[in-house]
Amino acid sequence: FRTYDTCEVRPGPNLNMIVGANGTGKSSIVCAICLGLAGKPSFIGRADKVGLFVKQGCLKGVVEVELAKTPDNIIITREIQVVNNTSTWFINRKPTTLKTVEEQIAALNIQVDNLCQFLPQDRVGEFAKLSKIELLEATEKSVGPPEMYQFHCELKNFREKERELEVNKHIRERENLFRDKTNSLEKMRQRLERYKQDVERYHERKRHLDLIEMLERKRPWVEYENVRQQHEEVKQSRDQAKEELKNLKEMQFPVKKKIQETEEYFKNLDIKIRDKASEIKDVSQKCKQKQDALEMKDKQIEEIHQALRMKKDEEMDRQVKIHNTQKMIEEWKNELSTMAVSADLQPQTDAVNNELKKLQEERANIDSDISDLTAEKMNQKREEKRITDRLGQLNNIMNMKEENLKGKFRDTHSALMWLRNNKDKFKKKVCEPMMLEINMKDNRHAKYVENHISSNDMRAFVFESQEDMEKFLMRDHQKLRVNAVCAPAESHAESLPSRPIEELHRYGFFSYLRELFDAPHPVMSYLCSQYHVHDVPVGTEKTRNMIERVIQETKLRQIYTAEEKYIVKVSAYTNLTFTTNTSLREAQFLTSSVDTDERRQLENEQQDINNTLKSLDMHLTTLFERQKHLEHRDNELRQRKKELLERGNRRRQLESKIGVKYDSLRQLEEDAISLEDEYQQANVKIKEINTQKARLVTELMHHIKNCISLNILKADLVLQSTTVAAEKNRLESECNEGSVQLRAAEQRFCELDERKRLLTENCKELLKKAQQVCKLSPDQRLPKEFQTAFQALPTTLEEIDAFLNEEKTRASCFTGLNASVVEEYNKQIEEIQQLTEYLEEKKKELDNYKQNISQVKERWLNPLKKLIEQINGKFSNFFSSMQCVGEVDLHVENEEEYDKYGIRIRVKFHRSTELHELTPYHQSGGEKSVS
Repeated sequence: FRTYDTCEVRPGPNLNMIVGANGTGKSSIVCAICLGLAGKPSFIGRADKVGLFVKQGCLKGVVEVELAKTPDNIIITREIQVVNNTSTWFINRKPTTLKTVEEQIAALNIQVDNLCQFLPQDRVGEFAKLSKIELLEATEKSVGPPEMYQFHCELKNFREKERELEVNKHIRERENLFRDKTNSLEKMRQRLERYKQDVERYHERKRHLDLIEMLERKRPWVEYENVRQQHEEVKQSRDQAKEELKNLKEMQFPVKKKIQETEEYFKNLDIKIRDKASEIKDVSQKCKQKQDALEMKDKQIEEIHQALRMKKDEEMDRQVKIHNTQKMIEEWKNELSTMAVSADLQPQTDAVNNELKKLQEERANIDSDISDLTAEKMNQKREEKRITDRLGQLNNIMNMKEENLKGKFRDTHSALMWLRNNKDKFKKKVCEPMMLEINMKDNRHAKYVENHISSNDMRAFVFESQEDMEKFLMRDHQKLRVNAVCAPAESHAESLPSRPIEELHRYGFFSYLRELFDAPHPVMSYLCSQYHVHDVPVGTEKTRNMIERVIQETKLRQIYTAEEKYIVKVSAYTNLTFTTNTSLREAQFLTSSVDTDERRQLENEQQDINNTLKSLDMHLTTLFERQKHLEHRDNELRQRKKELLERGNRRRQLESKIGVKYDSLRQLEEDAISLEDEYQQANVKIKEINTQKARLVTELMHHIKNCISLNILKADLVLQSTTVAAEKNRLESECNEGSVQLRAAEQRFCELDERKRLLTENCKELLKKAQQVCKLSPDQRLPKEFQTAFQALPTTLEEIDAFLNEEKTRASCFTGLNASVVEEYNKQIEEIQQLTEYLEEKKKELDNYKQNISQVKERWLNPLKKLIEQINGKFSNFFSSMQCVGEVDLHVENEEEYDKYGIRIRVKFHRSTELHELTPYHQSGGEKSVS
């Protein structure tokens, strides 16, 4: 059952219970403790060979147990070989023998075979089966003083030795034999008591199994009988359906014959109706043609009238046009006679043209200026967007740094927000925390700066005056824990290093710390003063490889290589040099840097662009106003020019128009129409058309009379056809109703016939199955003993299945039983009977058995009673905590029979019950486990 390769368990010093859900490894720990402490596989109750405890597929398993002991712990190791079921033992990693291991374990009073000291889950039932005597002996061995069990053994053996000085050897042998037989008899009775319950359970289980077997035999017969009854019912139903089907078919024949005769007569009528309809259609077509011809003649007469009206309207229009033309010519002549000769308008026109030309030139110049200014404005807008985007990127980096500050130092962030809202309260410049003010030129170098500056200073505010710093630390009495430093009064930001960096290039140094970052002047001055960042060089892996030479030749006190920091100190007493080196930690605060110079330059450029845009907007507004004024003046000049041109052209236009109107007037007088001639021609045409209409009306009346007579004949045929169709529909309806019943009867008959066939096959199979279950031949009838037994059992499948499940459930409760229990029980009864007879014969020989053993008895009994009182007190307390009752006491049948002393455990789990002794059978499995 092992599912893993290795496991290590470290229990505390007071381990007394291992609990857990199924499969969590409780048994693995228990098995390891037992086998590792020289226990036998039988002590666990799982397997009889030690090799079976090794994971399947492995050839060897190891158990190692470390035991607490003064002065040194003991480590016991057991290697188990699967092939030959052998074990190799080690103590403190050294080979040893099993006997030595057992001696070491016994010296620590460890008894894995004692259920009172070591109780595996699989042996809980065995503990409950322990007799009172066995439970007492196990308790003495596990928790009593070492001499307690010895005293008990001495008391039990005392009588065997008490008469050595008074009786001869023969009597002593008989006396010892009697005691042995008596002990054997008691133990046999105890075993018999244990077996008795198992035998009763075995017989009870046998009765359940016999009943299950009889139920399983009856069940197929009940199934067969149920299906057989269904078969008989279906067979009767099928025969009835067959008879009904026959009667329905006989009833349908006369109706179908009559339907056929009606259909023939209906078809003949339909042919006659179609012929009449064809004749009517032809006559109607002729009538339609005559009607169309009459309508055409009416239309021709209307067209003649319409043409006459048009001639009349045309003549009236001609007279109106002549009158209007004469009136218009008269008005133009009057205007022409009153109009004086036009003066010379050319100088005025030239002056207007010259002014228009100048105005257009000015407008073109303004348009060009507006276009240039607009282009310049667009360029400035694009540049402003570029600067805004870049500032946004820089602000995002700054926000990230502020979020980092907020996450790591919340009080510092709160103080920062307060500072930004209260900068007006300070006289001099105040720098924000250094981790925000320091900007790395290359983020890869951030680790050097962070490892050089303390984390407290990284989040410190930098002030230029002590007064401002004290005012900041008060902060309206806010209780925030923040750091603040004051820059030195004398600036150290421009301090020079002790030597140029070029002198250190040969050692792999590439820069001083100060050159790796930018910071405001107060911050840089503080760092140069406090941390000497201007004089601490940063090297590479080359520096690391020659570090001893670098320290010796350069005399530097602080050095950075690619991944390490070196601090060199010189003893003031011995002048010896001491060097310490530490690995550089990764940067946390300065990996995201903002170029303050770039940001400041961008903000200045943004301000300049804003000023430029304002100037451009003002200039454009002026130009737009001037452009609007010029456009208004241009419209005025063009209107003036138009008026001058119209004044010069008006006389010529009037003379030309009068000539054209005279020509139109002559043409109108020539186009006169004679209305009297038009009236005479129209009357002649209308008279001829009316003659043709009279002839068409006569022909139309003849066709209409013929059509009426044909329709009367057709209507008579349609009435006959309708009567025949109604009769036909009535007959078909009756036939359809019969057909539906017929189809339903045929379907029902087929279904019943198929069901009968299936039930017949099912009956045969169930009968065969029932005969096989009862072990009968196909021709053999059910024996009377089976019939008699079946009568006492349920009669329906549901009752049988319920009864069968109930009996199987009851039978499954009796596990771990076989026939050998009964044989052993009978054998034990015979042996007890024989031994009882033997002891009764020997009893008379031991009547004089008396001896004073009070001293040993007192030394044994008093400590034993105290021990049991302690056990009883704790046992009772535990049960009280569960709202139950439990007691442990010393059971004594006869004070002089020391081998019959025992421990009795009594428990009560329910309020309605009394205290009962813990036995293998009275309590449930859970109650036994808890007890």
